[in-house]
Amino acid sequence: MSHLTSVPTLFSAIAATVLAVSVQAQEAGTQNDGSVLPFPEQPMAGTTARRLQDSTMQWPDPVERLPENAPNILIVMLDDVGFGIPSTFGGAVSTPTLDALAAEGISFTKFHTSSICSPTRAALLTGRNHTRVGSGTIAERAVAFDGYTGVIPKEAATIAEVLKEYGYHTSAFGKWHNTPAIETTAIGPKDRWPTGYGFEYFYGFLGGETSQWEPRLTRNLDAVEPPVGDPDYHLTEDLVDDALRWLDDYRAFDPDKPFFMYWAPGGVHGPHHIFPEWADKYDGQFDDGWDAYRETTFQRQLEMGVIPEGTQLTPRDKTLEGWNDIPADQHDFQTRLMEIFAGFVEHTDTQAGRLIDGLDGRGLRDNTLIFYIFGDNGSSAEGQRGSISELLAQNNVPNTIEQQLEALDQIGGIEELGGPRTDNMYHAGWAWAGSTPFKGTKLMGAYFGGTRNPMVVNWPGRVVHDGEMRTQFHHVVDIAPTVYELLDIPHPDVVNGFSQMPMDGVSLAYTFTDAKAAPQKSEQFFDNNGSRGIYLDGWFAGTFGPFTPWDSAGSAAGIADWDSDNDVWELYNLTEDFSQANDLAADMPDKLAELQARFLEVAEDNKDFPIGAGNWLRIHPEDRITSAYDSWTFGPETKRMPEFAAPGIGRQSTRVIIDAEFGEAANGVLYAVGGAGGGLSVYVEDGVLTYEYNMLIIENTQVKTDPIPAGRHKIIIDTTIAKPAAAADVLIKINGEEAATVQVPRTVPAAFTATESFDVGRDLGSPVSLSYEESRPFAFDGTIHNVQMTQGAALDD
Repeated sequence: MSHLTSVPTLFSAIAATVLAVSVQAQEAGTQNDGSVLPFPEQPMAGTTARRLQDSTMQWPDPVERLPENAPNILIVMLDDVGFGIPSTFGGAVSTPTLDALAAEGISFTKFHTSSICSPTRAALLTGRNHTRVGSGTIAERAVAFDGYTGVIPKEAATIAEVLKEYGYHTSAFGKWHNTPAIETTAIGPKDRWPTGYGFEYFYGFLGGETSQWEPRLTRNLDAVEPPVGDPDYHLTEDLVDDALRWLDDYRAFDPDKPFFMYWAPGGVHGPHHIFPEWADKYDGQFDDGWDAYRETTFQRQLEMGVIPEGTQLTPRDKTLEGWNDIPADQHDFQTRLMEIFAGFVEHTDTQAGRLIDGLDGRGLRDNTLIFYIFGDNGSSAEGQRGSISELLAQNNVPNTIEQQLEALDQIGGIEELGGPRTDNMYHAGWAWAGSTPFKGTKLMGAYFGGTRNPMVVNWPGRVVHDGEMRTQFHHVVDIAPTVYELLDIPHPDVVNGFSQMPMDGVSLAYTFTDAKAAPQKSEQFFDNNGSRGIYLDGWFAGTFGPFTPWDSAGSAAGIADWDSDNDVWELYNLTEDFSQANDLAADMPDKLAELQARFLEVAEDNKDFPIGAGNWLRIHPEDRITSAYDSWTFGPETKRMPEFAAPGIGRQSTRVIIDAEFGEAANGVLYAVGGAGGGLSVYVEDGVLTYEYNMLIIENTQVKTDPIPAGRHKIIIDTTIAKPAAAADVLIKINGEEAATVQVPRTVPAAFTATESFDVGRDLGSPVSLSYEESRPFAFDGTIHNVQMTQGAALDD
């Protein structure tokens, strides 16, 4: 059984203490001071006698637990976009909404994230460090170490849980990414979905990424399908529309209470999907390449005062390609990828503006506190050397740009980039450029290129624009304490019967009225994939770690031999060195040793051991998140089964037995997993059965049978895969007779996609095969009685 079948049981010890904690809560619950949540119910104000006519009925007066005119709170957080991208902070990409909010509010230039998606979101929502709340890596890479389970414990109540008890209405839109991947099925359990963490309403996607054209959506606890083939649909726009509808309901039903909204779109995480006209706005603007982008952005940042005088522009890492290293015949491909990204950024920022305009039009803006966090980490280098299917990097699949371009030509050419047929991501050089002036990218905890993100705070009449950048060192863990301080809410001791762990964050509200206020945060630890560091009173010590984000396949080969004790550490005096340009480790070994020792103390306290646990699945892909089962029987209506919970067809040895009735010249999908970016589909067209393996776009393997006559048939598909990523030998039998064989040259070791699903009788979401793209979901027009699947050891039974 997979180790992750025990994820729910990792916290089973909680059950043994719930009764004692509940008693504690009941004893303390007579208090109304906020130390125990929920608050006790108010006793009825009337009198109760035996006879009705001797009784009086009176509802208790409502208890006001918030300050008068408590603000609405909106947190906007974009995804995978670095410090050097937005025009507001000197970048080359137009961000009109961030510009406007900054012009009225205040901007932060030393605000930090956790360098990766799920950890940043968990830290933001709870006010605790990411590993302390089980989120040392993304949900899909969770492993059985306390800091890396992918489960936010109930001892770390979210902002939404706390504010809801004080009377706020709460909602979340967009990317969640804080639920174990095996718990995102229709059957749940669903207590770790957004609605289980204090959000009264959720609309978005549960995983780490999804197509912007055909997203895998959830509303509250139910799957939702977007319109199929609508050329005007885009997920980010849909998220604004739904948020505005929720606000209309809020105003209609309970407008006297404030609201808390967490709006975190998929933009601009890969795949980079955007309408061509948005990308075309940047036609030719990046033709000089990423090295030149760094230089011009650096100069603008200096001129605008975003970075202090004396800041040095850090050099490109020697392992990262320079623009002049790219063959001239690949320049158009590489620049188009960046144009698409830029258009996606501007479009996403514009949609955030449409949401804020919606607040204004509804009379809500003036009393809304907005935190606009421009990225949950730095720009992403996971596109490696430029990619038409960014899951290639997640699976550590070696490939060449020549392969990419050849495959791109086969699906329609360069004009398909940004559209539904590709899952494109730009070259890592653009991500590095997007982190100007810093070293590193997303996935690096040691460098601000992975952890420093712009933030703007806007609160009309309360936060006054004074033209001064806020330069105090802060982190996403500080948002929750800030909200609680502004609302005069004490940190609760008990929430829903669970004793609460301490907060790691400190309020940054002191910066709202005084740009020069002395910093009140003295320490912050970082770790992601073993790239780690610690900030302490103006100093920073860190080490690169074993994983190079722009060379995932090469890094994976060396991680097995890596020893964290042998890492070389660097030391920076941030009061004099804004960009981490001058390593003082050799000159100040005692200071370095002091910070290294402190890092180990803090890391152990935060459940960060073993160092580098986020890399476990890179060297042990067989331990990936998976179902507890090795055999299944599916009916004709099985759908939206997340890939991480589904049978391992396409990556493990499996046997599939299909019992189905075919009409004359039958058509439709019998079963499929994945989508246009990669997947496996078995379908029939005019009675001919096709097995198609879409190897992350760059390779496509098909085999067809003779036409299957009308009638009931038993189809067996046996797949043999010797080890992860190896070739697959596929044998298809129909009614006991061999019908076709094929070898798939190589297979995905981990997953085809992040949020696409396994479906029987149809292919929901983006289509695995272009052959039925125009007729998706290409539902089977016959009758499927059942589909039986077995994998691994069960094949021996």
